Amino acid sequence: MRWFSDFPLEAKAAARFVEFFANCPDPVLKHTTLISSLEERIAWTILGTTMFQGLSYSTFDSLFSSLIKAFPEDKLWRTPVPRARNIEKILHSELGSFRWQLRQYFPGIFWSVGLFVRRHFPLSNWLSTRSSEELWRDLGEIYFMGKQAARPKVCATIYRLISPMPYGLGLSCKQVSSNLPLPLSLGARRYLAFMGPAQNKNFSEMSPKQKQDLANNFFTIISPNLPIAASHAFQFFWESGAECFICREFTRNCKNCPLQEFCKEASE
Repeated sequence: MRWFSDFPLEAKAAARFVEFFANCPDPVLKHTTLISSLEERIAWTILGTTMFQGLSYSTFDSLFSSLIKAFPEDKLWRTPVPRARNIEKILHSELGSFRWQLRQYFPGIFWSVGLFVRRHFPLSNWLSTRSSEELWRDLGEIYFMGKQAARPKVCATIYRLISPMPYGLGLSCKQVSSNLPLPLSLGARRYLAFMGPAQNKNFSEMSPKQKQDLANNFFTIISPNLPIAASHAFQFFWESGAECFICREFTRNCKNCPLQEFCKEASE
């Protein structure tokens, strides 16, 4: 990848950005790692990743926290399943009139994850006896997890389960394929398109495979020992937080950000 030799200072800054954001908590794992039961941790990590679509990080944070509190222990998957009105009550409380694209489907998503847990229980055994390809196949059973060739939620789920903390739950599966795509978030897409290797290319017109290949190569080069660390860090790039960009909040209004001198959105 020529970008690394053509822009060595930017590349070094990107590597420092990855190191700096290692301790910025993942939006799903910041909640699920606090759950004492292993089966619950896995189940809620699956649900959290499935529902993390079309919500800001701060809105997701509040909604996901409320769901975990409302359905403790095995209530996510125990039968009889929670009634739709009880699930929708939490959505109304947290989202108000916000038109979330998954809102009308969310009770079905919740029930689908519960069914998945019952079908593969105990999840710890399911995970340890499956290869990443088998996990990929199984997770496709879940409503709104994705059915196309590219399944970003499936990739994100697998990595959140098997990556070492703080990037995952630190669990193990039977075998991890070298072809498993790394999670490609909107934040990472922004960095690649506006500051990274695709800044002089038309990133928006690349095929999904070209974008994923570019991201995989970039993450692997920038963080060769642990590429998921790069994927994790760049999810926060220009991503809206409670009051401003998460990366701006986490770096004290950009003062501590390694990318500050190269970033057009950096605070002065």
